[in-house]
Amino acid sequence: MLIRDRLATGKPSISFEFSPPRSDEAAAQLERTIAELSVLKPDFVSVTYGAGGSTREKTLEIVSRIRTHAGIEAMAHLTCVGATAQEIGSIIDRLVAAGVANILALRGDPPKGETRFTTVEGGFAYANELADYIRSRYGRALSVGGAAYPEKHVECADHATDLRNLKRKVDAGVDFLITQLFYDNRCYWEFRDRARAEGIDVPIIPGIMPITNAAQPGRFGASVPPALARELEECRDDARALMQLGVRHATEQCADLLRGGAPGVHLYTLNRSTSARDVFAGLRAAGVV
Repeated sequence: MLIRDRLATGKPSISFEFSPPRSDEAAAQLERTIAELSVLKPDFVSVTYGAGGSTREKTLEIVSRIRTHAGIEAMAHLTCVGATAQEIGSIIDRLVAAGVANILALRGDPPKGETRFTTVEGGFAYANELADYIRSRYGRALSVGGAAYPEKHVECADHATDLRNLKRKVDAGVDFLITQLFYDNRCYWEFRDRARAEGIDVPIIPGIMPITNAAQPGRFGASVPPALARELEECRDDARALMQLGVRHATEQCADLLRGGAPGVHLYTLNRSTSARDVFAGLRAAGVV
């Protein structure tokens, strides 16, 4: 299934994001999470991608296994980091051979220990170049997604420049966008309106991460509404209360987004099922999925 075709139905999508594990214990945790969330029958899941060879191989393995064994459509993240166009082309060919038809085209973050992104000789500098390359290689046989930043990319000087960069991705052939996480829905609605005014007309799926600890919002750089900040402070030392607050806030966010016309929600799971499963249950109980 091409994700662009699923989104074209007009029915809101529910999707999850996983990351390649870095240890045997983490691998076992991921397997449990996939099993527990697969029963919810999400429309698709995505698997993040590392620049290192071992992590890259795990992405390919996990995406293929999810499609084959869990029966869920899986999208592979693909970045420009540390690879030439030829190497990236080989990776795409392997994904296609494994039946993967959906790719999230990203520039990618600098490798660990580096502060700036450096383009590999013979590689790509920006996500729009990667999207254009995928289209030139496979045409419309693949569905290509891209990232969007409601509060702008951290490296971008201003919102206007960020939107122009985003328009280049869409013009290069991106079918849909998934946003960076946010905790205030006004960020999404205002961003969506600015994007439409810029001529960006593809579906923009909100990315939501349920809060699981008090430090999480600061770690990801998203602004926090004052009322939520106060609640976080009040239960800072109560892990159970924090989890409950995170699920409640994420559920309220998702319900508002879906009722307001968002094409779906993409839940960042951190490879754990509890919060994502509880948010999904809350949305089902509210009658929005």
